[in-house]
Amino acid sequence: MTTTLPNVAATATPDDDGPGRRRRAYSRNRVGPLTYVAMTLISLIFVLPLLWMLLTTFKTETDARSIPIHILPGQWTLRAYHLIFADAANPVYLWLANSLMVSVLHMLLVVAVASMAAYALSRMQFVGRNLLFGVLIATLFVPGFIFFMPNYLTMSTLGWLDSIWALVVPGAANAFGVFFLRQFFLAIPRELEESALIDGANSWTIFTRIVLPLSKPALVTLAVLSFLGAWNDFVWPVFVLFSPEKMTLAPGLATLQGAYTTDYPVVMAGATLAAVPVLILYVVVQRYVIEGVANSGLKG
Repeated sequence: MTTTLPNVAATATPDDDGPGRRRRAYSRNRVGPLTYVAMTLISLIFVLPLLWMLLTTFKTETDARSIPIHILPGQWTLRAYHLIFADAANPVYLWLANSLMVSVLHMLLVVAVASMAAYALSRMQFVGRNLLFGVLIATLFVPGFIFFMPNYLTMSTLGWLDSIWALVVPGAANAFGVFFLRQFFLAIPRELEESALIDGANSWTIFTRIVLPLSKPALVTLAVLSFLGAWNDFVWPVFVLFSPEKMTLAPGLATLQGAYTTDYPVVMAGATLAAVPVLILYVVVQRYVIEGVANSGLKG
């Protein structure tokens, strides 16, 4: 009895051969010219307003109001920067220093509190852990302005009104930060911690020597987000700060606009001062931010 084997070569379709698969893979991975055009247009959307803001700072007040609009200054001048630093009634250099101090302190406090809370919720077993985490997540859906009055009364009771602590402490227990780091901590292999326990390490040693070093991308991402939140905060400083010399940059720049007229080069110079530190920060840590966003929030 003979058995007839199917002719594999004859029944194979042209799409199943090696060159066909390679062609399909190449067509899927190929980046066409339309992709480059789209990326260029998106980049221009973000870059052109910044470039326009920067060029306006070197214009005269008349040039900034001229019609038709000129992109390049007709007469290059540093007048706006001289005015913005020479105005005693609007101490921009103090506002800039205050914003840096508040943003850095707030960033450090948020990272410290969120990392410890996230480690407890991701690794430690205690009664009500899931319920506590659920309540924490539920606070993310509460509008932020609801907390204004309780926070204001708390700052008034502590005697922290018109001080930097009124800007640093509220919001330190950041629910988003706890959730963000918890998701990252859950992705860390437990075998590393179990090995450390066998070697005699306690929970604090594991947290500081193993978990935190492995979580650098997530920690840097949260630090940047916290820094930006404090740097760009406008409404809360207006509520709790009363002295011009203690004002931060975001609400302080609003005072540069007059009641009846606006000196656009001066306003743009202030906006440039507010944008430059943020851009420098992102350029320095962008690799960690991209890695942290890619590895967090998708696991657990």
